[in-house]
Amino acid sequence: MTLLVVDGANVVGSVPDGWWKDRAGAAVRLRERLRPLAAAGLPGLPPPLDVVLVVEGRATGIGAAPGVSVVDAPGSGDDTIVELVRDATDPAVVVVTADRGLRERVTALGADVLGPRTVR
Repeated sequence: MTLLVVDGANVVGSVPDGWWKDRAGAAVRLRERLRPLAAAGLPGLPPPLDVVLVVEGRATGIGAAPGVSVVDAPGSGDDTIVELVRDATDPAVVVVTADRGLRERVTALGADVLGPRTVR
């Protein structure tokens, strides 16, 4: 199975749709868009996927949904994502983010990276 870790703040922030007015609501909308991916996969990533959405700040507390685990970052979402990648037991790990610094950190640990458009 492939672990798909989604940088919630980065993906939500990639589209200027007013997300800053309701960060938790934007995170819930993203979580709901991610739900079908667990069973359907993505181009180049066959199902099933272990989908994990990492949220931080005012987006925390939204809870999981069928097919999507949600991790509330206690501090930096990037640091939490790096920990998840480092501790992963899945044979393949893919992180969804456009954050260049995070991309470098997770690829150094062996993860692949996809951009936010992949899941939007």
